[in-house]
Amino acid sequence: MKKRKIVLADNHLNMLEGIRGLLETIFDTVVMVADENSMFEAIEKIKPDLAVVDISLPVSGESSIVDKIKSSYPDVKFIILSVHDDLSIAKDVISAGASGFVLKRTAVFDLILAVQEVLQGKTFISPSVKS
Repeated sequence: MKKRKIVLADNHLNMLEGIRGLLETIFDTVVMVADENSMFEAIEKIKPDLAVVDISLPVSGESSIVDKIKSSYPDVKFIILSVHDDLSIAKDVISAGASGFVLKRTAVFDLILAVQEVLQGKTFISPSVKS
């Protein structure tokens, strides 16, 4: 059986730790990183099944984190974590290539379902995102 791998990128240590606990229940390898360079190194090294990335992860240059992931690793599925509950932001992120959009405040409830949906090729947006 194939071992599942995930990269978790967020520059907030408390958030990383909490989400890691959730993801360790369904992934054999959970790699946590706190910056853009480490995220890309981890993606290159472990070839994850999925990445979960904070939309506010500081990035170099003018491109968004979504654009950088899609241009560097077009085959990597990823879910964006955000504190912003605006549907237009979620739709923009999905349009730009993310497979999911999960609110940080509801991650404990939404993230496992989001991961399952995305790994099945579906798209997920936290139900509590406001229209």
